[in-house]
Amino acid sequence: MKRFTKTFAGLCLAGAMAAGTASAQVNLTAEASSPGNSPHVSILHLSEVAAGAGIASLQVREGQTLTNSILNVANGSTDIAPMPLILGFLMAKGRGPYSSLGEEQGAELAANLRALYPYNAGAYGLIALESEGIATWDDLAGKNVWNGPPRGAALVNARQAIFLAAGLKDGEGYTGHQDNWGQLPQRLVDGSMDAFVFPLTFPSARATMMQAAGDIVMISTPKDIFESDAYQRVFKAPGNVPIVVKWQDMGYGADSGVRLISDDDSYRGIGTAFADVVHKDMDFDMVKALVAEYIATLDALKLKTPYMKNVNLAVLDPEASGFCGINPLKYHPGAVAAWEEAGYTVPDCAKD
Repeated sequence: MKRFTKTFAGLCLAGAMAAGTASAQVNLTAEASSPGNSPHVSILHLSEVAAGAGIASLQVREGQTLTNSILNVANGSTDIAPMPLILGFLMAKGRGPYSSLGEEQGAELAANLRALYPYNAGAYGLIALESEGIATWDDLAGKNVWNGPPRGAALVNARQAIFLAAGLKDGEGYTGHQDNWGQLPQRLVDGSMDAFVFPLTFPSARATMMQAAGDIVMISTPKDIFESDAYQRVFKAPGNVPIVVKWQDMGYGADSGVRLISDDDSYRGIGTAFADVVHKDMDFDMVKALVAEYIATLDALKLKTPYMKNVNLAVLDPEASGFCGINPLKYHPGAVAAWEEAGYTVPDCAKD
């Protein structure tokens, strides 16, 4: 095993409320998740640049439950929201959090959703305080592990990551603990958990927060397990994408208090594919203008928030983005036009 450290240097995406500037000609509503992750940053960035370019003023409601946000976009009560791709699939099938809709109504609503651009919310990984002495996924046996909110895709993926890496089941091999995302910051520093398994961006605001309690270790999924047939099947499920990030790109360095345990200087994990979505009936020119401005300001987004360099912004490849296959989500025609005019290739299977 190799051990590495790198300094975290992160800048928050502050001041995004410039969305209310008088230059914006159209008012749009948007919803965002809690601060500290790529879906939240993505929406606030769009809000800022759309206002700055005089395209639209986005009135953003933060800290929302995305399961509900996507339903609001589908029924036309909200204009834009971030969506883990699994939710579009579940809505279309009338399953999971949308089981009360039934398949027919769920399919009708899901058919209203269209994507602007793709990204991911980081890679599921194991993180713990150095003082806990955890160096492998197998070390989670008998431990108290925080593995997500009480229900939803995040908990499913975390449990799956642990089982595939160590063969341990929640409630049998280890004791899983769940809280809402808003309670995670307290958990990270209060010493109540032995380890955490959740999505990590690179560099990670959650890791920085956890360092208030001491130095930390991040443990990659072992390469042989990650490349096994069983693990690769996970990426056939809607919304899951493979993520591999080299240590030198993770945003840490010597004396940062962050150490990576990996086979080969790279971090591997299950990624959660996302897209910011709108209703299919949103005006073509409006969508094209929003996406064109987003594309034009990607460098600024990466500069403001360093971990956005590692979430596959502007990567339209189906395998990396989670599009196509059994994922029903397509790009809005206005988004397709903006991407293609910017020189990108939009897969035919992802076009409306």
